[in-house]
Amino acid sequence: MNGHSRDEQFDDLTTDMELQKMNGHGGHGKDDQFDDLAEQQEFLPHKTGAKKEIHFTDFEGKTSFGMSVFNLSNAIMGSGILGLAFAMSNTGIILFITLLVFIAIVSAYSIHLLLRSAGVVGIRAYEQLGMRAFGPPGKLLAACVITVHNIGAMSSYLFIVKSELPLVIQAFLGKHENTGEWFLNGNYLIIIVSIGIILPLALMKHLGYLGYTSGFSLTCMVFFLISVIYKKFNISCPLDDPHHNITPIVDMHTVENAVFCIKQAFNCEVLPIYTELRNATKKRMQNVANISILAMFIMYLLTALFGYLTFFGAVESELLHTYSRVDPLDVLILCVRLAVLVAVTLTVPVVLFPIRRALLQIFFPDQPFHWARHVIIAFSLIFVVNLLVIFVPTIRDIFGLIGATSAPSLIFILPGIFYVRIVPKEQEPLLSRPKIQAACFAALGFLFMVMSLSFIITDWVTGESRSGGGH
Repeated sequence: MNGHSRDEQFDDLTTDMELQKMNGHGGHGKDDQFDDLAEQQEFLPHKTGAKKEIHFTDFEGKTSFGMSVFNLSNAIMGSGILGLAFAMSNTGIILFITLLVFIAIVSAYSIHLLLRSAGVVGIRAYEQLGMRAFGPPGKLLAACVITVHNIGAMSSYLFIVKSELPLVIQAFLGKHENTGEWFLNGNYLIIIVSIGIILPLALMKHLGYLGYTSGFSLTCMVFFLISVIYKKFNISCPLDDPHHNITPIVDMHTVENAVFCIKQAFNCEVLPIYTELRNATKKRMQNVANISILAMFIMYLLTALFGYLTFFGAVESELLHTYSRVDPLDVLILCVRLAVLVAVTLTVPVVLFPIRRALLQIFFPDQPFHWARHVIIAFSLIFVVNLLVIFVPTIRDIFGLIGATSAPSLIFILPGIFYVRIVPKEQEPLLSRPKIQAACFAALGFLFMVMSLSFIITDWVTGESRSGGGH
């Protein structure tokens, strides 16, 4: 199809939409066609044979569909998967599945709002959506939320490495206690892991290059899932469970803890992945998101179900610790713990990319890529996170509190209000159904934020520890 016929197709579609509006028909499907065609077609005519112009002005992506799925799936997959069986023991199977389905639907809808807003702005950056919606304060708010939330996620992952890796090495050496050698010191180990693995990956120029390590990370988690299923049929005598066959008593605090385990605020990774996607369109990126969400939904459900059916009410908030109670030196479980640590470590560079992009959008918005700036930001972030994990013993509690505000903001509030502010009133009036849905979505996020903060503060006041997952 030549350029002239594309212009005619674009004009015909625009005229068709205007006629439908005059006749009072919404035609939401036509809106999607309009968006997809707009991403491929410029409004000003161009010469036949000229270089194809792209709708997005920020970057022409080169990452394949499969690698994008790996990166987004790896971003979704957090340390919270280790607490899913415990969450199911608190809620029961039916309520847990209901919550998991709810989170999957919410995630897909949130991504839809982001992608639609990005198509209007023409730049696939969270910060630019904030700029279009609320000016410089909106841009600064989006950048700060992404930075704080992802630094918290990095800290959570490295804290797991700090606490778990010495125990795994100790078990492989057949030691029953930490004898004080340097290689059993978690502080030394996270520095070694940060310099030897995380920093080189964080120095990659493009996020798409991490598709290979993300694929390997997911392979490690598939090994974890297979082992959980195998252990269900291998462990014949479960641990003592005084609550076995007793229906769980479910209250709002229990539900909130379960949601805390299974929700993953990965929206800040969506737009960077979209930026680098080859032949990027809204529909293509939504397919990347849907496949990633479905794959993680299946993995989450099977992990929770088989972990719970193995131990029932005796399952601990960290599933692998429960297996260690059965046999502390079980070689398979030791290999699984090592695989999970590898997966967690390889997720850190993926989480770092949105932080660096947010900082670049704030401090160097119009500057071209520069290697020195790229390297310095990565090194500085890793250095700061290492300091936090080593010298702040309550870092997980602190970022748990911050995460209670940043996660609902990234998943619910910002996508909703950005959509309402950015999508033109000519396309969707303020009282149209899509914008009302987006506004209600943002309000739901605010409700979740208030609930999370109230439960965390209550736990702190009463001196209780928060059970459940990580990032």
